Amino acid sequence: MVNDKEVKTVVSPFAVRENEVKVFDGKEGFASINQVVFKMDMGYINESHIKALEVVNEFGFVSSRQVTQILDLRGKLNDIEEDKKQNKVAKWLEDLTKSKVIARYYFQSEAGKSSYRAYAMDKIATYILKQRNIPTSWQPTDNTKPAYAVKRKLAGNQVLIAYMQKVGAYYSSTPNVLLYSKKYNVKFKPTGGMVTLRNGTDDINFVFEVVRRNEDWQNMLAEKVQLYSDFYENFAKNDAGFSEPPQLIFVGEDIQHIAEIFRIIKKVSTYLKDEDMYFTTELKHLDESLENSISVFELEPDTKKYKLTTKRLEILKPGEKQDKNTLKTDVTFNPNMIIE
Repeated sequence: MVNDKEVKTVVSPFAVRENEVKVFDGKEGFASINQVVFKMDMGYINESHIKALEVVNEFGFVSSRQVTQILDLRGKLNDIEEDKKQNKVAKWLEDLTKSKVIARYYFQSEAGKSSYRAYAMDKIATYILKQRNIPTSWQPTDNTKPAYAVKRKLAGNQVLIAYMQKVGAYYSSTPNVLLYSKKYNVKFKPTGGMVTLRNGTDDINFVFEVVRRNEDWQNMLAEKVQLYSDFYENFAKNDAGFSEPPQLIFVGEDIQHIAEIFRIIKKVSTYLKDEDMYFTTELKHLDESLENSISVFELEPDTKKYKLTTKRLEILKPGEKQDKNTLKTDVTFNPNMIIE
């Protein structure tokens, strides 16, 4: 597996290309659940495959490298030699794709074909997971999302993985979190998910809004900013399960894109304060430490112009992670399942 420090690029692989489309790269035709059950009975699909499937279910659209990183961080690949981990995981994903348990896509644009693939759930996967009492909210229409939405998800996953790997205060993360706008009476998702950091006994929550340069992205962002603005302006304790408002971080494709995002926010929102909005790019998370990954816009008193500056955060320094091997005392149950 290629480490972050070995990745040499000035353009994110998850940046949107002009006229880019998502292309199906899975197995065509029909596969029945009986065929998959037979493969599981024969051992062609085993517990290792299920571990990879759980990650695909949790993170939505995910690359082979990301699945490997997540499984490795969770100690699921400890019995595999370091230089063989990526190939093993790629083989599991290939087996699941051929059996139509999961779907696979690549991106095609005038610049060519993407060098990586994105994996997603398919219908048969839901049967397997539900039998194991693993919740899944997947719907067939999820796989119709356009290229920019998939890349937005992949970029968000990469940011979450960086926090898992490199931040000593990292406690937990979720790719899916729901916020609520009281004014507009609508639930909405931060596109990059959420990370919880633990500082002593205090929890600090970061929510990530990943923005891509897709067609009409400015208007799409303007609508989302209005939802965020209302959420923070009318925040009350325990809204969306937060005791304190989470820290909002916008993830752009590059520095220029961050400036464009900031200008749109200033036009749309009168509530979101300059010092309360953090900005970053997924490429900043390739560094060994994330302490300098956050930027803010500061208004210079002399020129009355905004300047993008690095905001060093001590909470993001590397270090030993807290032990989370505790019994689950706060769980939810699916009433449609029978627990064995």
